[in-house]
Amino acid sequence: MGKLSVNLCGIELDNPVIPASGTFGYGYEFAELYDINCLGTFSFKGTTKDPRFGNPTPRIAECEAGMINAVGLQNPGVEKVIAEELPKLKKCFHKPVMANVSGFSVEDYAYTCEKLDKEEQVGWLEVNVSCPNVHGGGMSFGTSPEAAAEVTKAVKKVTTKPVIIKLSPNVTDIVAIAKACEAAGADGISLINTMLGMRIDLNRRRPVIANKMGGFSGPAIFPVAVRMVYQVSHAVKIPVVGMGGVSTARDVIEMMMAGATAVEVGAANLVDPFACKKIVEDLPAEMAKYRIENLSDMIGIVE
Repeated sequence: MGKLSVNLCGIELDNPVIPASGTFGYGYEFAELYDINCLGTFSFKGTTKDPRFGNPTPRIAECEAGMINAVGLQNPGVEKVIAEELPKLKKCFHKPVMANVSGFSVEDYAYTCEKLDKEEQVGWLEVNVSCPNVHGGGMSFGTSPEAAAEVTKAVKKVTTKPVIIKLSPNVTDIVAIAKACEAAGADGISLINTMLGMRIDLNRRRPVIANKMGGFSGPAIFPVAVRMVYQVSHAVKIPVVGMGGVSTARDVIEMMMAGATAVEVGAANLVDPFACKKIVEDLPAEMAKYRIENLSDMIGIVE
């Protein structure tokens, strides 16, 4: 059997498969279905400084090759995550976990990351800069190199663990933003977050989602994700975590050939809660098909 392990920012993973934030809760719900220790790790639900109820409903719209969501970062806030969610997780997951952090100001990000950085279970901080900057007119931090770099610097000042900045694809030049984050001290980049999409209810003549627009994810965005992972991984020297429409073991290998060190699986978990388990199980056969002995040898092999 081929070797599946990879090294992400100095931490060894048994395999590169990581359920993406927002599609795997805080892990223990899925642990009722299967042993989640078969995963490389997972990125838990986007956590903010304060509790958030999220956006009004309906929040989900189906599409032929994906889905649109506007959940709005619903979570109990960092204090409750540390006090209640992580102890529950510790009982069923025995590997370092990726803490996904969101914020609406630079101070929010720094506060939440500093708190989570102290938790023994947390291996990496995945910082989602796709959130609207409330002090900057509502534009996402991830839409400008300067704003993304500012968040990166602030988080790096108060943390000791690897910081992976999660970028939005809804920009003109994702490479410039990735390079700015690297220059500001980021230990890794993850991409892509959801694209912006919309559906209209023809009978009601109104948007399906109460928020009008939301994050478009699923197989339809996979080619865009592969392209952006390729561009960014060839422009920076830090590891890239690839995601966006991944649903099979073949997709994982393709994403790694484009330059991803590890691969997150998002919307597929919402379609099939066993998606990540199946991908891990399918990887050895898929590697054999393409004569791959060591999966880490595939990282960025496409020039």
